[in-house]
Amino acid sequence: MSLRVPAIIILLLSFFQCASDSGATGHEAGGNPTFESFDGQQISYRDGGDGPAVMLLHGFINDGSSWLQTQLYGQLVNSGYRVIIPDMRGNGFSAKPHTDEAYANDAEVKDLMILADELELDSYIAIGYSRGSIVLAKLLTEDKRISRAVLGGMGVDFTDPDWPRRKQFAAAFAGETTPETEGAVEYAKSVNADLKALHLLQKHQPVTSLDQLRSIDVPVLVAVGSSDKDNGDPGALERLFRHGKLAMMPGDHNNTYKTPVFAAAVMAFVKAGSN
Repeated sequence: MSLRVPAIIILLLSFFQCASDSGATGHEAGGNPTFESFDGQQISYRDGGDGPAVMLLHGFINDGSSWLQTQLYGQLVNSGYRVIIPDMRGNGFSAKPHTDEAYANDAEVKDLMILADELELDSYIAIGYSRGSIVLAKLLTEDKRISRAVLGGMGVDFTDPDWPRRKQFAAAFAGETTPETEGAVEYAKSVNADLKALHLLQKHQPVTSLDQLRSIDVPVLVAVGSSDKDNGDPGALERLFRHGKLAMMPGDHNNTYKTPVFAAAVMAFVKAGSN
């Protein structure tokens, strides 16, 4: 989950910006290229640079533009990386279908693998934050092109298929709010997010089992703010990986990924793969 209600109002409103398209061409949405996914849905993305590929995956009630003003994005660009940022389905300029079938069976994971195909990526680094990390965990079990990964803002709780927090937020975006979730729904309304799509994203959120995570054989950095208590124990998550590393730093759930210290930890990990 990407929102803790007491801090909801401090989320930065991002502006949609265009990046140069250095990969496959297709339709455009909001000035960004799109591709047709497995079920005909159009998925929007940004793609700029021509160095080693890095894919950034955004969180809940958000889209790819949320990365654009972060320290990490600026450092990746300035260091010569090719930075690919999709708007995952249900968000941003991507399609927002209103059927269960459009989100079930790890649809977002399939989208990302097709995007990597479209861009002809032989290898790439993947970095997720919050719900983006949940999707990335499942992607790691499917896409062997990922050379290393960062799971930001995430603990171990998402491995539970009956995770109460996920179910609570799924219900909230179907109209059954609680004091804990009503702020998230109001925020989503304030930024004109698609509430039905958000409900379906929570209802059909990917679940990666403990055994699946233990089988992942690439380096994985778990990077979490010390005040972030939203999603369980990050240390327990890190210990599941064969080549796991934990980075704790000052910050809460909503803002840690924007900070210089997060960028420094992630950049050191990314660059270690080039040594």
